Amino acid sequence: MLVERTGVTICDERRATPGYTLFAPLGQPNAYIVNMRGEVVHHWDLGGSPGNYAYLLPSGNLLAAVRTGRGPQGLPAKGGHLKEFDWDGNLVWEHVDDFQHHDFRETGDGNIVYVRWEVMDPADAARVRGGRDGSEHPDGIHADVFCEIDRNGATVWEWHAAGCDAFYDFPINPLCPREEFCHCNALFPLANGDLLANWRFNHTMAITMAIIDRASGRLKWHHRDLAYGQQHHVQMLPNGNLLFFANGADVIFKGPRAGSKVVELDPETREIVWQFEETPPRSMFSWFIGSADRLANGNTLINEGVWGRLFEVSPAGEVLWNYISPFPGREMPYKDGNCIFRAYRYGPDAPELKGRLPADPW
Repeated sequence: MLVERTGVTICDERRATPGYTLFAPLGQPNAYIVNMRGEVVHHWDLGGSPGNYAYLLPSGNLLAAVRTGRGPQGLPAKGGHLKEFDWDGNLVWEHVDDFQHHDFRETGDGNIVYVRWEVMDPADAARVRGGRDGSEHPDGIHADVFCEIDRNGATVWEWHAAGCDAFYDFPINPLCPREEFCHCNALFPLANGDLLANWRFNHTMAITMAIIDRASGRLKWHHRDLAYGQQHHVQMLPNGNLLFFANGADVIFKGPRAGSKVVELDPETREIVWQFEETPPRSMFSWFIGSADRLANGNTLINEGVWGRLFEVSPAGEVLWNYISPFPGREMPYKDGNCIFRAYRYGPDAPELKGRLPADPW
């Protein structure tokens, strides 16, 4: 995608979903809310580069992860410092875990569940198959841990991928380093207390999506499809289907078919019930980050993350709103780019906004 201009380039006022869009550009210390015209109507200073993204809690506060300079070096999507801000930018809660990475979610009872790394025991590391030979991290192979904490920072529940025997059936992608056993990039609490998770490094050119039974720690369901070419932002919709951004990373080497798509999958039948891709497919291509959010009227907000492009499509695939982030990263590895990991749209009457912004977002 050639970026020739930034801001809003398409705006169908009749059919686009009215609201305010929240995102935190990678490599710079701010989270922004823009209206339908692409004008910044609110922002927060996070105090550092985001450990991927930020979102609004039901309370109206902003929850974000910020990178720390401690913990594992050289691993991607590191955060380490969870911060909760009120609307005015005051820090009201924080938790530091230098091994935190990628995703972090409020569970519904005020607790926070997040992904962290742990260095595998050598005996467990010897069981890990796949990946590039000799590419282990100097500290060893890092496996994922799901950690739930209360607001006092006390751990109330943990799940260790290294302790899940079923996970050793999923070898690391042969093109990926043996630095990480799992590389979870999405964590989604379900209504029944279980967790829907997504891993990028496991399986050959694919990722495992799985539902983890919180009580037993066992995998209740998992799915993989080589055609997705790795996924991001896996979530469960109210209708029980899964929505995710399929990166298409495995087709980088397949020329004209290179491209990303957004997929809605029926987890029972494993069939695709809706998808969006552009023509030609390479017109939308974000091979290592991206997100999709189903909006209240059935449209879908898509984040083509590599290019900082946020756009809304109808169920028929028509682009109704298109915005290119004008905020360049200031820190490596995102310096001078405008990458976005995840984005959310909130309606003017959304409970998270508490009526703080105009009823007319145009």
